[in-house]
Amino acid sequence: MVTLLVILSITIILFVWGKFPPDVVALMSMLILYLTGILDVTETLSGFSNTTVIMIAALFIIGEGLSRTGWTALAGQRFVSWAGKSVPKLLVIVTLGASVLSGFVSNTGTVAALLPVTVSAAWSAGTLPSKLLMPVAFGSNTGGLLTLTGTPPNIIASNTLVENNLEGFSFFEFGLIGLPLLIIAIIYFRYLGYRLLPKRQTNERPADIDAEMHKWISSYSIGDNLYRLRIRSMSPLINTKIGDWNFELDYQIAVMRLKRRHPSPLKQSVPQFVELPEPNTEMRYHDIITVKGTPEDVDKLVLKFSLGIIPTKAEKDTLKNELINQEVGMAEMLITPNSVFVGRVINLGNYLKRAGVQLLAASRNNRPLAGKIKIEAGDGFVIRGPWENIENLKSLYENVVISGSPEALSKNVATLSTRSYIAMGTLVLMILLLVFKVFPGAIAALICAGIMLLTRCVPISKAYKGISWTSVVMIAAMIPMGTALQKTGVAEMAANGLVDILGSIHPTALLAGIFLLTTAFSQTINNSATAVLMAPIALLAATSLGVSPKPYLITVAISASTAFLTPVGTTTNAMVLSAGGYTFLDYVRVGGPLLLLFFIATIVLVPLIWSF
Repeated sequence: MVTLLVILSITIILFVWGKFPPDVVALMSMLILYLTGILDVTETLSGFSNTTVIMIAALFIIGEGLSRTGWTALAGQRFVSWAGKSVPKLLVIVTLGASVLSGFVSNTGTVAALLPVTVSAAWSAGTLPSKLLMPVAFGSNTGGLLTLTGTPPNIIASNTLVENNLEGFSFFEFGLIGLPLLIIAIIYFRYLGYRLLPKRQTNERPADIDAEMHKWISSYSIGDNLYRLRIRSMSPLINTKIGDWNFELDYQIAVMRLKRRHPSPLKQSVPQFVELPEPNTEMRYHDIITVKGTPEDVDKLVLKFSLGIIPTKAEKDTLKNELINQEVGMAEMLITPNSVFVGRVINLGNYLKRAGVQLLAASRNNRPLAGKIKIEAGDGFVIRGPWENIENLKSLYENVVISGSPEALSKNVATLSTRSYIAMGTLVLMILLLVFKVFPGAIAALICAGIMLLTRCVPISKAYKGISWTSVVMIAAMIPMGTALQKTGVAEMAANGLVDILGSIHPTALLAGIFLLTTAFSQTINNSATAVLMAPIALLAATSLGVSPKPYLITVAISASTAFLTPVGTTTNAMVLSAGGYTFLDYVRVGGPLLLLFFIATIVLVPLIWSF
């Protein structure tokens, strides 16, 4: 017992010190529990087979799918739009959003989905992620108290009553206390917590495609010489293929995009986009083709093929909608002195067929180039093609530099595609599977993660990159500590001692004691394990005092979800640790006052709602 307390103390000190990564500290603690004989090998490694850990990994993939299909970027834009230039208002919006969603989706699933949204929204609003991510984590923990299935401790508390032939809690009964606590949390972060949140600079600023578009318009003039042409009824292009006309060589014109608008029997248009037209792409009446070429060459094309010109504005949003979506993107490519491209002559608009990308615009010494170009070292190009092709470009051609991260830029596209709705449908499916308990939580999450992978909402090659392995490993390595506390009797001895001291004073005193002990355990032990440990003790104490056990069981559920003082108390805290650049003491500084407010509110409100 003494050995365990020493190990726990040293582990907490190392977390506070911050000298070593938290996952390394957790792994060291786990190994020492085995080496000192406190746990056997099965117990030591139990965290890595724990269903919670598996579910966490699956939820990261689901969150990655929402991010890659445009939902997170769209939500981030809406958050910023609703908040305007007010960062405190944005804080309220993301905290409320995390709370409401976590009432129906697991807390970890909520944070996994909202983490990239919040980071993007923070930068867009001119603040740092550290000013928003902790409220998202704490908000998700609080929102779990809105429904019976919001968080495992709620279910454990209710099942403890049912197993003892007592009436359990209804689905929304937790909301009677969860809603007031949520309001308290939002007010706290709006007026006090925001001032306590640290300003932590991180290197994980997401790529901003709007900023990139501004740069490309300025440096490359990508909107210049870009025209939209409509194929009229008398055009010889109708029912012919793009490759039949050899536009690049004979007319110095590059076809960028095709928008099909065939009149239906009801004289309505049915749009169909061909983002990267191929030589065998057929042109039809009323199609709109986006081309790049000099005004003189375009004029010749218009006259020769009876085409109509549709005005195109060289503005950021117009060009982004015209040239970028979930499938096709743009990036900047720089030519180094040893590149195979140096000395080659190429027309802008031509394709690098080996890579499957198009040279959209060029710049030399910050001056846009046009027409036929003899490539020199230092030249810059804006390229366009499938995101995956752009990302693979460096492996195909040596000595070229792709500026920024195409993968990150692709997540910044807020337009939706077919895969976007598949991803959202998958999230809804997971909610239904969890609410109606069709499968265990881990299985439901794995099924939905599999759908994300099979439908390529998340490319299989990117699945592992979407998982925050620091969070997963840390939680898996800390679960054995909870096992050790229960196995050695430390947790039960402390709980029984508190009940003996406070039980004879007043039911409210015992309620306060149960809250304090439960929240103390929840700072280092998984909240489910904490609830499993404390629920029967709370029931026994209430029975011995001859009072209703409901106030005590609801207090166990509340306090098990108040791990605000450490990054290891809940998975949600761990998930935002590195993204926000937080330290151990940041959680104490910001979470301490909130925990005190929750304690006071619980002691006052619970007896009023569920009488002794």
